[in-house]
Amino acid sequence: MNKLTPILLSGILLFGAGACSDAAKTSADAPSSTTENTNSPPPAETVQKTQSDATSDIRKAQANSDIRAREQRNNVTGGDAIRADDDLKSEVRSKLEVNITKGALTVEAKDGLVTVGGTVPSQTDLAKIEPLAKEIKGVKEVNVTAVVAPAAPASPSSNQ
Repeated sequence: MNKLTPILLSGILLFGAGACSDAAKTSADAPSSTTENTNSPPPAETVQKTQSDATSDIRKAQANSDIRAREQRNNVTGGDAIRADDDLKSEVRSKLEVNITKGALTVEAKDGLVTVGGTVPSQTDLAKIEPLAKEIKGVKEVNVTAVVAPAAPASPSSNQ
């Protein structure tokens, strides 16, 4: 058993490291980073599929429950605890995902500075990003690099 323990722990650590990604994304079609070229929005059918998933009652309930649980945990610690970057990324992503359902956004966080990149369909959605992100405890500053880009029309070849 003593020889097996280090092997099991190593395997778990490797699996955990492989499962992590650098940026939290609001949808599968969001860019991979906040600096990636965001001028080419995803096709309309992809946005529609992502939106239907994001607006489903089950997904909304899950996201809202997650946000409430995290806020309650933060209130127990006084809300002034130093927050891990991954926690901030995840919470901001969840908040944006529920409130900006047609966006393809990527979130990164470092020492309380949150950067949000990607695309949103309207100026109204773009204006929502900073106030929503600042609602999360531990967010000190928000840098929005996202741009307004309506969904690209479906390609003619996809209709065949």
